Amino acid sequence: MKDQRDQNIPYKIYLNENEMPKAWYNVRADMKKKPAPLLNPQTLEPMKFEELRPVFCDELIKQELDDTTAYFEIPQEIRDFYKMFRPSPLIRAYCLEEKLQTPAKIYYKFEGNNTSGSHKLNSAIAQAYYAKKQGLKGITTETGAGQWGTALSMASAYLGLDCQVYMVKCSYEQKPFRREVMRTYGAKVTPSPSDKTEVGRKILQEHPGTSGSLGCAISEAVEAATNQEGYRYVLGSVLNQVLLHQSIIGLECKVALDKYGIKPDMIIGCAGGGSNLGGLISPFLGEMLRGEADYELIAVEPASCPSLTRGKYAYDYCDTGKVCPLSKMYTLGSNFIPSSSHSGGLRYHGMNSVLSEAYDQGLMKAVSVEQTRVFEAAQEFAKVEGILPAPESSHAIRVAIDEALKCKETGEEKTILFGLTGTGYFDMMAYGKFNDGEMSDYIPTDEELEKSFATLPKIEK
Repeated sequence: MKDQRDQNIPYKIYLNENEMPKAWYNVRADMKKKPAPLLNPQTLEPMKFEELRPVFCDELIKQELDDTTAYFEIPQEIRDFYKMFRPSPLIRAYCLEEKLQTPAKIYYKFEGNNTSGSHKLNSAIAQAYYAKKQGLKGITTETGAGQWGTALSMASAYLGLDCQVYMVKCSYEQKPFRREVMRTYGAKVTPSPSDKTEVGRKILQEHPGTSGSLGCAISEAVEAATNQEGYRYVLGSVLNQVLLHQSIIGLECKVALDKYGIKPDMIIGCAGGGSNLGGLISPFLGEMLRGEADYELIAVEPASCPSLTRGKYAYDYCDTGKVCPLSKMYTLGSNFIPSSSHSGGLRYHGMNSVLSEAYDQGLMKAVSVEQTRVFEAAQEFAKVEGILPAPESSHAIRVAIDEALKCKETGEEKTILFGLTGTGYFDMMAYGKFNDGEMSDYIPTDEELEKSFATLPKIEK
């Protein structure tokens, strides 16, 4: 096949500091049909600012509830912090293209050039900044695979905030090195569910021996925040404020692509709660909503936790303990706990409300993939592109490779963009299982899902 290397397009497209976006983009402002509002679990009425104040920071609540302001200026202090690792590179996957012998052009936005090893720091520093600005003592949170907890620990240490992390138990045990990075930054890390909180004890009683879930960890972190004076809860995905902060990924992509006259046909992101996917596609989705361009947007989720492809679009609790507001989203039910054999992250039972609404409107597609195929793609990518990808990111890599191979069959010269959320160097136990042939694919049965759906709250809205 003819060498596709374009001498006019560098292997890595770097922006300079002055080209970094100065405002986050709120895609809700361009949505004609807005995502449904969060509901108070007691009154079933839309949540008000005052009702959210005991849990979240004031400025973050304003961002969460605002669906009309298109751009939020990024404070100078956050922009200065971003300069440690941003702008991040947009990379042409020339070596992968050559290996696949595909006519497709493949690009990926790499978010792993920071200590947390992922995109999570984009929102962590923003949320920690607003907590510090409000005069708080500390913040509590949950973490699944550990990227968010690591990022928040780093941001908290930088700003002098106390940080308490409830880490999903199976990840706490499988990823001790990520846990130790958090502790190195001064965070207190507790495996969840734990006996440290009332909701944790209740979950342990109802699900003895459980390996935990993000829904469990969220419940514990919220309880910990509301029971301590001067503390608030922060979340690394799912919420609209997180998509807002993560939009810097897609905004930078747009600047880099426009610089070289590149227009992607297809944009692919891994999907757990929605932080990376939403951040990557928001500016492109905005163009679609405004009628300026058209793209094929693809969310990739694990077959073991398929909220978009097999979930229900309904109001549900954001956490297993049912202490958080209700969100209308694609969900498997707040009681759903993925199998402990699942090693690839993306373990949340639901999906961000913006992405759920976009999917429901047909603006975005979704596919689910088995984890053995995900790790096959991760290994193939690592061998030719020189980056060991995070398992979460590798879901997007899997589908990008599949789409590139389809182009090989048809001869189409599509331009594919995917998000490489971070590195997998703290995920070696999972890679070890794959290399030893001990990794299995767990796919929940219809019966299991129906049992979980039966617990959805009955809300006619």
